Amino acid sequence: MEQLSNSLARTPLNSVVVKRRSKTKSFRQSYRSCLGLTPALTARRLSKSRKAPKSHYITEKVNPEHLALLLKSEWKLSYVTPLYQFRHTQLKSYSRQLSAFIAAEKQQGFAVEVDGSQSNFRVSFSVVQGMTETEDDAETVLIQIHSKPLFAKQSEAQRSVWSGWLTCVNGNSDYLCSLPKDFICLPLFGSSGSEVLTTLVQSWFQKMFDCCFGPLEMNNTCLQWLAALWTNCHPESSIQHLKMIWTLPVVPPLQITYTVNPKDAWKLWSSVRKDPCEENKEEEGVSIDIEDVMRFMQGLKSHFYRHFRLDLSAGCLKQVSTALGSATFSGRVKISNSQYILSTLTLLTECALFKMPV
Repeated sequence: MEQLSNSLARTPLNSVVVKRRSKTKSFRQSYRSCLGLTPALTARRLSKSRKAPKSHYITEKVNPEHLALLLKSEWKLSYVTPLYQFRHTQLKSYSRQLSAFIAAEKQQGFAVEVDGSQSNFRVSFSVVQGMTETEDDAETVLIQIHSKPLFAKQSEAQRSVWSGWLTCVNGNSDYLCSLPKDFICLPLFGSSGSEVLTTLVQSWFQKMFDCCFGPLEMNNTCLQWLAALWTNCHPESSIQHLKMIWTLPVVPPLQITYTVNPKDAWKLWSSVRKDPCEENKEEEGVSIDIEDVMRFMQGLKSHFYRHFRLDLSAGCLKQVSTALGSATFSGRVKISNSQYILSTLTLLTECALFKMPV
């Protein structure tokens, strides 16, 4: 798998090999100099309009094993600043180096055991081809850590104890093209497994590629966008339900679970949507505006208020889930449908770019 990934990996065309700069030059210096070239991007905001999700038969492009892994796990999200001199053609070397790094940390007493004492950890990096939307997007990178219990039988195979990935789907083209040539942008990081191993992996990336990680919490606006985008997919892929969890600022805090019948959610969504001109449908595709999302959410809140006399506007949306996926305020996401994974990752990529420090 590593040999295939190394030979076919694609790094964006604006990347060239340059001499490794001194480690004494901090990330903050390099990143500030990078952003200094793009002053207009310091006022970044989430898009107020985006294309409606399209069904992609991604199974024709993505390795089924990779896709199955992406869909079966819940991922803890983080943002990642641009990586300095990361190369998709060096994944085999990165696998060895990260394995050695974990082994060294374990030897120094770092508690890296997972579910009991573990023998050596084996790391594999691979490319998830087919997960890009534009020429400026760097290919998604999948990282897996395998191990087995210390006293396991010799014939027992190692099992995956941690997985993670870095991706960029439909990243802001102006921003990506403005980066210096020795930076690669994979702003969205997902991890599943031991928090200790997550910390080690992030620490290694920071040392190797002069980047930094941060938690990617999802605010009200992001969660409302996901609720609307997933509801928009209902005619092609039934969402089965629209479930939202709200918290109200009372003492003690009140948590409300609000589940909407999919037909009712679709009927409301259809009623609040603008009716684009036929020409726009053909030329640019159907778009969804933030005003559509706000009207949809207001309709849901009004319906809830009529029945229970509770105003959800005073609270905070903490979780959204449908049959297509789920997302929480704390930054945990599960994507359950491959047809709309690119649309979901597009929004999450935008959220990651928005959260990066300036």
